[in-house]
Amino acid sequence: METLKKYHQEINMTPELMQRIQELIGHYPEGRQKSALLPVLHELQDAHDNWLSVELQNKAAELLNITPIEVYEVVTFYTMFNQKPIGKFMFEFCQTSCCAINKAEDLMEYTCEKLGVKPGEVTADGLFSVAGVQCLGACGYAPMLQLGDFYHEHLTKEKIDQLIQDCKQGNITLHDK
Repeated sequence: METLKKYHQEINMTPELMQRIQELIGHYPEGRQKSALLPVLHELQDAHDNWLSVELQNKAAELLNITPIEVYEVVTFYTMFNQKPIGKFMFEFCQTSCCAINKAEDLMEYTCEKLGVKPGEVTADGLFSVAGVQCLGACGYAPMLQLGDFYHEHLTKEKIDQLIQDCKQGNITLHDK
């Protein structure tokens, strides 16, 4: 965790965000607030540029009346939680069996070269990040990636080029909300 402290994040707990978090916590019985940890982390991350600083993780612990280490354990386990700033468009390539057999790693490398970044880095304009993740549960559509809430399947270099162009032109929807 020490290396992550170099990233500072402005915490903005709006009344709307607090209301949503209290609603999520209210779905669980008294004394079982920890059960709301995953949805609360999603809400916090969505409201804070899609990443969770140590300070924001500490805020989650405070809101749920649990210890910070209980939050850190979850955030470091799941790839869906980002512990440092990411690009507006995060290309998350599935790296498990079906996708690997179908050359997902080659497409991830191609994407990184095209964008001028390594996995985990952010482009200079702040638009793009690339990451490898574990199974996204779409094996029949390999190779594939997740961009926001949506899957992009049967990938090719041409499809990657089109995705990048669509992102730059603002023609991509990231969330299903």
